[in-house]
Amino acid sequence: MTPEYIDKLAQNFDEVFFLIGAAILGIEILKTLFTKPFMGRSLLDMIASVSTQIPFLLVETFLLSFVYLGFVWVADTYISWTMPLTLTTLFLAVLAADIAYYWEHRLAHRIRILWTQHAVHHSSRHMNILVGVRFGPFEGFISAILHFPLILMGFPPVLVFFGILVVLAYQTWIHTELIGKLGPLDGILNTPANHRVHHGCNDKYIDKNYGGILIIWDRLFGTYQAEEETPEYGLKRDYDSINPLSVWFSEWPGVFSDVKHSKSLGELWMRLFGTPEWEPKRNKMEHNKIDTKQSSS
Repeated sequence: MTPEYIDKLAQNFDEVFFLIGAAILGIEILKTLFTKPFMGRSLLDMIASVSTQIPFLLVETFLLSFVYLGFVWVADTYISWTMPLTLTTLFLAVLAADIAYYWEHRLAHRIRILWTQHAVHHSSRHMNILVGVRFGPFEGFISAILHFPLILMGFPPVLVFFGILVVLAYQTWIHTELIGKLGPLDGILNTPANHRVHHGCNDKYIDKNYGGILIIWDRLFGTYQAEEETPEYGLKRDYDSINPLSVWFSEWPGVFSDVKHSKSLGELWMRLFGTPEWEPKRNKMEHNKIDTKQSSS
């Protein structure tokens, strides 16, 4: 097995799921046309989703090239326990990438500076195949960095990036409402039903089902939630823009405002590296006062 063979295999895998996604998208559009008027806002939301590929691919093309070269340099210079390229290590690389993706994904929801990128993916009030390509500009770069431990474990860079691509390509088909529950598969794989939960902003669905290919990581680490009522999609806060520029940078105005009004280095740290919902005590006290006034009036 050679790096060229692995690259070709990755391309084939990506193409298969692209074709599956394209077929589902075609059915989604036809269903919309025949069941209700094709709403202009829905179309513009799809365009906004596709538009996120512009900054994403620009960043990916330049920065990921340097990241890959860096991975190769570290592997060649410092890692003497590099694994061989075999079918076994290929499978293990995908499994390891899937575990790494779970934790990367979970961190992206719980660390605000990372959430600024991943929130782009969650900012649509719809669920369709094109939401699957709705990415923040730096998500690919962050993903590569957070998969760096796989290099230290001895996986060759070509296998690490193969694993990343396979996990992401798999998720193309799960962004849809066309496919219902799949029985036992919902307990093992990240299926459309499981991923609809992940995109729900209902309280019971928030921060659930982080898995990439396998949903068993969520079951192991206590973040699994089965689909019950139909999710309400989008961000928890009131956000429903179809302006591409607003979608690309939806979280940054809030971050800049909070950074500007930080009263200490500790608060600044928490504004950037705390949870997205973190607030200083003074804000909570002000909210409590407002709630008390409203309840007494």
